[in-house]
Amino acid sequence: MNAKYVIGGLIIILFVVWGAYSFMKTTIQYVSIEQARNSDKIVQVMGKIDFDVVTFNTDEQRLEFAIFDAEAPDDATADRLPVVYHGVVPGNFEQATSVVLKGKSRDGVFEADQMLVKCPSKYQGEGGEYQDIQKHPDSTRVSGA
Repeated sequence: MNAKYVIGGLIIILFVVWGAYSFMKTTIQYVSIEQARNSDKIVQVMGKIDFDVVTFNTDEQRLEFAIFDAEAPDDATADRLPVVYHGVVPGNFEQATSVVLKGKSRDGVFEADQMLVKCPSKYQGEGGEYQDIQKHPDSTRVSGA
């Protein structure tokens, strides 16, 4: 076999392996609250907000709160993870049902670099019910038909 093809093939294989390794290093996995508490690398965690312990320091732009597992059978006894977030508080934080946090744990506190607020209120009607496409036949009508 020609040496050029062997060397070219090895170079291609090395770039594919290097690319896959680099991609895997940049992915951030979702973990449970317990795993987030014990992780020493950057992870994503989702949980419900415990509004009883929310404090915001405007001078330091520091938001402190706790989250708990949304799947917990009893909210009152669910395991909580203390969170510290530096930055601007999202405008709809008070209406949020849960948050997705990206960061890592230090000394038992999850230090979030990014926060995504989950707020279903824009999908609800005035009475709290969710919008049903069957109730709005005009929205399914094809125009020009």
